[in-house]
Amino acid sequence: MSPIVEAVPNFSEGRRPEVVQAIVAALSSVEGARVIDYSSDADHNRSVVTLVGAPAAVSEALFQGIARAAALIDMTRQQGEHPRIGATDVVPFVPIREITMAECVALARALAQRVSAELGIPTYLYYEAAARPDRQVLANIRKGEYEGLKAELEAGNPDRLPDFGPARLGSAGATVIGARPPLIAYNLYLTTGDVEIAKAIAKAVRHSTGGMRYLQAMGVLVEGRAQVSMNFLDYTRTPLHRVTELVRREAERYGVGIQSAELIGLIPEQALIDAAQWYLQLDNLTPHSILDWHLR
Repeated sequence: MSPIVEAVPNFSEGRRPEVVQAIVAALSSVEGARVIDYSSDADHNRSVVTLVGAPAAVSEALFQGIARAAALIDMTRQQGEHPRIGATDVVPFVPIREITMAECVALARALAQRVSAELGIPTYLYYEAAARPDRQVLANIRKGEYEGLKAELEAGNPDRLPDFGPARLGSAGATVIGARPPLIAYNLYLTTGDVEIAKAIAKAVRHSTGGMRYLQAMGVLVEGRAQVSMNFLDYTRTPLHRVTELVRREAERYGVGIQSAELIGLIPEQALIDAAQWYLQLDNLTPHSILDWHLR
């Protein structure tokens, strides 16, 4: 079987459909790489794209997408709820089949070097590809966002220098490229428009402020509704159902509840099986219990 890698680039544009379509078209222009999902959010002003394929094809497709985004997105004017430092904000490689994490790290580093050399965009390495321990965490690289990073580079702060490329930010900003396991982007909308409640809940549940391991969270306002926006870095160790119930309990403290949930991008099948097993108390539920699994 041939190797398959997944990439989930995040672009700092969610309000201009024509720009998003142009970026998706660039990502889709390379034979051997296929866009299988993308979604945009106007409040976050962000789009998340999922593509899969042969490693070399996916790398080339990502380069084309990054180049198109750099030409169409001006970070000096971009605003949104989601933290960001660049037009193409973050690009993770994810091993899917017949490819190791070490090989994904090599892909990430090669793409980061190419983007900096050919497009003049500063690039940072993160997670498994990080060249420094403090840059394993994406939030550390994005601290201060585009404006803060730009000011620190102009001030000559050596701690903020990119891994590759110029020590200055142009209109395309900087791009973070790395390798990681599958990540689940999962949002919970609350029955309130009070974003401070969402922020308090996010602080209670995320790992960096004393909450659950392998969980990132922030509170934002989306279309007038308070949202707890979360990333599951390892759903096998911190599952969706456990966090959902913790958010529910925290929300009860403020007299609110969960109105709805939302996925951004794709989710591993096992994460849904784990949630169904827990909520339905189906202790013997496995993929073999599902009719569609046998019909594949």
